[in-house]
Parts: sequence; C-alpha cells; structure tokens
Amino acid sequence: MQHGGDLGEAASRFGGADSAWLDLSTGINPHSWPVPEALRERGWERLPSGSDLAHLIAAARKAYGVPAKAVIAAAPGTQAIIQWLPCLAPKRPVAIVSPTYSEHETVWRTHGFEVHQIRSLAEAMNGRRHVVVVNPNNPDGKITGKADILSTAAECRRHGSWLVVDESFADIEPACSVVRECGELPILVLRSFGKFYGLAGLRLGFAIAAPSIAEKVSRALGLWPVSGPALAVGTAALADEEWATAMRDRLLCEARSLDERLAGAGLTVVGGTSLFRLVEHARAGRLHEALASRRIWTRRFLWSSTLLRIGLPPDEAASARLASTLAESLRAIEHGPHAQGTRTGAP
Repeated sequence: MQHGGDLGEAASRFGGADSAWLDLSTGINPHSWPVPEALRERGWERLPSGSDLAHLIAAARKAYGVPAKAVIAAAPGTQAIIQWLPCLAPKRPVAIVSPTYSEHETVWRTHGFEVHQIRSLAEAMNGRRHVVVVNPNNPDGKITGKADILSTAAECRRHGSWLVVDESFADIEPACSVVRECGELPILVLRSFGKFYGLAGLRLGFAIAAPSIAEKVSRALGLWPVSGPALAVGTAALADEEWATAMRDRLLCEARSLDERLAGAGLTVVGGTSLFRLVEHARAGRLHEALASRRIWTRRFLWSSTLLRIGLPPDEAASARLASTLAESLRAIEHGPHAQGTRTGAP
C-alpha cells in the first residue's frame, strides 16, 4: 500500500471540487483533537527551542509509556523516519511482514537492500535479517502478539539486526505496544501522531528505541526536526489523556456502526481497525470506480482484486451518504456494463 488522502487522482478522473468528495481513503481520525485558538498562533515567529522539543518528548514519553532507558526522536511524520532507516541500519537483507504499507518495502529496495516478504514473524527467525512489522497492521488490522515480537527481537539482538515495529495505529490499541521493551532490545518503534489525533497535516511522528539506534535517527534528522506549531500542538494533545480515552471509545462505537452499514449493503468485513475497515467483494475494482463516480473515494490495493479499505465517515450525514451510495453502486455494477476498474495503492 502507498497512502490515502490525495484526491488529485480522483478529481482528475472523475471531476468535482474537493468539497464535493467524501474522502474515506485514509486511516486518519475524522474527529481531530480540538486545537485551542491560542495554540494556532504559536510557534511561527521563531526557531523552535531546545526546551520546546524537550516538552514534546516528555509528553510523548508519558503518553506512550516509554521507559527511561529508551530515547525518543521526534520527526516531521513517521514517513520521514522510514525514509532514513536504510541509511542508518547495517547492510543486510530485510524481511517485511506483508501485505502492509508499501513504503516500507519501497525505501529499503530503493537503497539496494534485499527484501523478502513474509506472512508472519514465525518466518523471520533468521536473525541475520532486519525485520519490519506493522502492528496493528494496515490494512487488515492484524495484531502481532508481544511474545512473537520479543522472540524476534531477541534473535535480532544475537545477530546485530534491527526489528522495526510500526505502531502508527497503536493509539487505538495501546495494549499491543512494545514501547516498554524497546530500551533493552534492538526494537525501533514508530509512532504516528497525526492518525489518531486527526491532525495529519501537522506532520509529527516519533522513533523510539535504545540510545544506540534512536540517537542515529536524531542525528540524521538534524537541528529543528519539528516545526514550532507542531511542537506546541503535539505537546498539548499528547497530554490530553481524557480526550484520548474518550476518543478510543467513540471510534470503537463508530466502527461497529460502520460494520453494520457495510454488512447491510452486502459487503463482507474481513479486517481493519477502529479507524478503517477492510471489506471484500468479488468486483472490488468496479465498486471502487462506481463509488468514485459518485464522489466517494476509497482505497484499492495492487496486490488484491477483491479488497477495499473504507475509512470512518465523519458524521451521520456522511454515514448515510455512504450507505445509500453503496447500495446504488452495487446495483450499478450488478446490472451495468463490465468495467475493469483501476487499482491504486494505500496509510
């Protein structure tokens, strides 16, 4: 998968202004953390200070439960960290639990690494390879157990390899996080701020690891890795535990409601998280096109002809629009002329 959220392709092919589209192609929370007006005006006039960054790191350490032995490197989004990893890690093959977010494979291959796709960590027990696992996985929501992750990390330690655990969606499933173990083992945890807090445009993410790994990331990112506005908003939002707890409950409830609407339309829900659902349909490509022609944008995958990922609608009106448009689109592909449909990649 690549990433969602770019309506350029949709608008160029199907027309319509951005405001006409219901974008369900991302895994971004449609209910963003409410940025206070005072914070909207902060951080624009001066370079970020060391104390600003320290406050953000302290808030992230508490919010994520990071142990004292681990170091946190802040970045302008997790994608920026992913881009750097092949430049920082020892040169050796890489095993990626797949299918998953395609940028992990792309960046390693671009830098000349030998990449192997594996189905689970059980296939990764050759510690002479770096290992990448997304947990919870995107797009099927699969959660890899801590015992398997720690066993793989121990094997990596014996051979000087890294285990990259992309926890971009772990805010909705905090119990699955291995952040507390990354101070002792060669685990590099990636945490995304923008997805759960619904502020993807802020561009903020973190690498959490033992000092020997995290400090390499920090040095690569250089001075002022995060903008002043991102420091201010990130620090305040990460400290808002009450909002986070309530939001997890809200998202879970809305995901269940979305499941009912999807099932009612005749789709089979086969996975996902509380920020997006993965559905199966024999003619997913035609359904994707039919929805797009009606200004609803979903995600298709290059590696599957039967799967679509659908994000949470932002409100009841959007939910009702999705339900009615699904019904109309499914009728159209059942009775209309055959069309192959195109595939796109997917956060």
